[in-house]
Amino acid sequence: MQKVFFFFFLLFLATNVHAQKTDKKLARKIHALVKDFNGDVGIYVKHLKSGKEVAYNADTVFPTASTIKVPIMVAVFDKIENGALQYNQNLIYRKDMQLYQGDEGIIASLKDSAHVALSAVQMLSISMSDNSASLWLQQLAGTGTQINQWLVNNGYTKMRVNSRTPGREQDREVYGWGQTSPRDMANLFIQIRGGKAVSEAASEEMYRVLGNMYLDHRSPSRIPPYIKTASKTGSVNAARSEVVMVNAPHGDYVFAIYTKNLKDQSWGQDNEGFKLIRDLSALLWNHFEPRYGWKPLEEKKYQKLW
Repeated sequence: MQKVFFFFFLLFLATNVHAQKTDKKLARKIHALVKDFNGDVGIYVKHLKSGKEVAYNADTVFPTASTIKVPIMVAVFDKIENGALQYNQNLIYRKDMQLYQGDEGIIASLKDSAHVALSAVQMLSISMSDNSASLWLQQLAGTGTQINQWLVNNGYTKMRVNSRTPGREQDREVYGWGQTSPRDMANLFIQIRGGKAVSEAASEEMYRVLGNMYLDHRSPSRIPPYIKTASKTGSVNAARSEVVMVNAPHGDYVFAIYTKNLKDQSWGQDNEGFKLIRDLSALLWNHFEPRYGWKPLEEKKYQKLW
C-alpha cells in the first residue's frame, strides 16, 4: 500500500513540476495566434531565467531549410577545436567544386582559384545564408554523416542533415536539406548561449556569428534594434522557419517556429508564413517586456526582399 501511495505521489510531483514549467498565459496567446493558420506549425519558447516554456507541436519534425546551417557551423567549430581545421585558414575556391547548382550568392560569384578565409565562408553561410558557402562547410565538417554523429552524441534526436548524406535519401525527399523539431533547434541555441556547444570559446564565437545577421527583417524586426539577438531563418516554397535567442532586459528567451505544408507559397513580405513569424516575435517581445514602450516602424523602402 505504501509503495502504491509513493508511486502516485511521485506522479503528482512530476505532473505538478511540468505544469509549473508551462507559461499558461503565453500558451493561450500562441494557440490563438496559430488557430487559423493555413499549414502545419510547430513552436517552442523558453524563458531561460524562469525556466517557463510553451510547446506547440514542439517535437514534430519539420524541414529545416537554411536553419540546418547552424548544426553545420557547430560541426565546423568542433573540427577547429580538435585541430583538424583553423578558423582563419586560407581556402581556395574552385568553380568545379560542385556546390549549390544555380547559386547566385557571394561564394558562387568568386573567380576560379580565389582565396578566402574559412571564417569568412562561415560568416556568409550564417549571415547571408549563402548556400554554396554552407555546402562547402558541410564538406569541411566531414559531410552530413559526421555532423549527424555530433548531433547524436549531444542528445539531439530529431535534428539531422539529409542532403549529400548516405542513407538519408528518403528523408531528403520528404524534408529537403535537413530536418528538426522546434525544441531541438531551440535547445541548440541554448547550448551555444550557455557556452556548452563544443567549448566555451567556440560557443562564444558562434554566438557572435549568429548575432551578425543580414537577414534580420522577420523576427528581429519586431524586437528593438538595440536589443541583442542571435538568429537564423530558413525558407523553401512550402515551409518558413526561424529560431531566435533574445537578450531581453528581464531575461533571455529563445523561440523556434517551424512550418510546413503551407497553402501560401508566395515570396513577398505578406506571405502567411512570414507574417506568422513576425507576429509571434512581436507577441513574445510584448509578453516578456510589456513596459518597454517600443513599436516597429513600417518603412517599406528599407525592407529587404529575401
